Amino acid sequence: MAGLITGHTKGLKPSQLKALERIYRRRIPPQQVISQELAQFLCQISEEIHRQVGVLINRRGGVEHVVVGDASKLMLPDVGRLRGAPGRFRGLRLVHTHLRGEPLTRDDLTDLTLLKLDLVAAIAALPGGRAGDVFIGHLVPDNAEGELWRELSPRPASDLDLDVPELMAALEAEFSRKANALEAGHGESRAVLVHVALGGATDADARVAELCELCRTAGVDVYDTFIQRRERADPRFLVGRGKLEQILLRAMQLGAETVIFDPDLTPGQARAITDFTDLKILDRTMLILDIFAQHAQSRDGKLQVELAQLKYALPRLVEKNTMMSRLTGGIGGRGPGESKLEITRRRARERVALLERKLRETAKGRRLRRHRRGSRRVPVVGIVGYTNAGKSTLLNALTGGQATAEDKLFATLDPISRRLRFPREREVVLTDTVGFIRDLPADLKAAFRATLEELEGADLLVHVVDASDEDHEAHIAAALRLLGELGLAETPRLLAFNKSDLLLAGEAENLARPHGAFPVVAPDPRTLEPLLHAAERALWADEDTRGVTREDGRRARASP
Repeated sequence: MAGLITGHTKGLKPSQLKALERIYRRRIPPQQVISQELAQFLCQISEEIHRQVGVLINRRGGVEHVVVGDASKLMLPDVGRLRGAPGRFRGLRLVHTHLRGEPLTRDDLTDLTLLKLDLVAAIAALPGGRAGDVFIGHLVPDNAEGELWRELSPRPASDLDLDVPELMAALEAEFSRKANALEAGHGESRAVLVHVALGGATDADARVAELCELCRTAGVDVYDTFIQRRERADPRFLVGRGKLEQILLRAMQLGAETVIFDPDLTPGQARAITDFTDLKILDRTMLILDIFAQHAQSRDGKLQVELAQLKYALPRLVEKNTMMSRLTGGIGGRGPGESKLEITRRRARERVALLERKLRETAKGRRLRRHRRGSRRVPVVGIVGYTNAGKSTLLNALTGGQATAEDKLFATLDPISRRLRFPREREVVLTDTVGFIRDLPADLKAAFRATLEELEGADLLVHVVDASDEDHEAHIAAALRLLGELGLAETPRLLAFNKSDLLLAGEAENLARPHGAFPVVAPDPRTLEPLLHAAERALWADEDTRGVTREDGRRARASP
């Protein structure tokens, strides 16, 4: 980087560029913000070119970057990744000129915060190229006003008595204590949520509530939420640069380490935002994939989760720093070769091909098991519905099984089949599958299609709905769309409005009546009898017997 001048250099004379390049040779005493000689030189050349000039100085006193801006601002270069330990700063301080003698601007303080610089200083460039007062700001862990920074009283460039190493040591120790306290007192991750309602969407509150539930399931503490309404997404940052700065500043103020976006980020947006901040950036699909990774138990489930993760990550494998673009060295690695990034992508594609082959092999075993069940003429009843509607609880209540049933989204990923005996020596196989969710990512749908193949041979579907959820109508619609995509729209279907005990007396019946549904409380066997009678009639009645909800939602009641 030595000798390279970044920023707005167009129009500068060769002599001016040479003068700027010579700044790299200067050494600043580590305990000083900037030497008086360098401050004077920056002001002189700023007056000559009528542009701001800045330097990024490391803690050893070396100049790492020389930046030229315009008359009012600087655009800082990529300064690399943040140093590793919690509470650490970048190890760089920004010192630059202000042509109108103004104090630190909002842009200065935003750069200080988002880049976690040691400090930022603005030198007032006076007429004649003289250095006036120096305005200094640094980060603070907490203060009474809730600000992230503290601005010191201006002081002359000739009398900067601030001991930088001592200040940095004290601040990093305080930030480290705060980071450790947050680690001890909260979940494994702390996040700020961002939802962008595009094109006049009216379901923002419901989507944010669902995103909060996903976070709770993933073990993420939600510190704050942002809702922005836009006609169309910003192509670079989804929310726009100014809003993104506001969100990131708020996240840092709260001590959050993750920002989660809904809707999903494009690869370009993900790259731009991660280049903008050192906070962890996720979107809704990445959060769902993380939940799936936590809950997958079977070999099939783990393969499907890994496949979905790789397919989602492939277009997002980008160069994060110069190391990723270096060629591999040593024997066999010289010459043009492959970059580390290209090798990573190739290995990911090879892994995708391997996983797809393994899943095709395991699918053969599932088809064989379904064929055996079909040859014995045992009816299959699939339990479907939105995630966390109570499907596993219903399976356990009907069969006495021990399937995992938690008040979490996607607690069940692997299909679970249990036998249920009806009177007159009749048997069915009940199959519980992964729950549905609106806007299920395409890669997840493709990866879990093999799991949902268990429903293809179903004679009857029991569609479980959480009647206590205010957004249950949207959940029904989302489940029906997915059933249609899976080719199951014509399979006979019974609708069960679960969790009716959480509603007022009679409310569940009123909600269920228009859908021809059965109000149930899954753990209470007494409420399940009408549903079981309807299932028995649907599976074994004569052809003229009706009693099953079709796609149009109508029901012809069967006689007892």
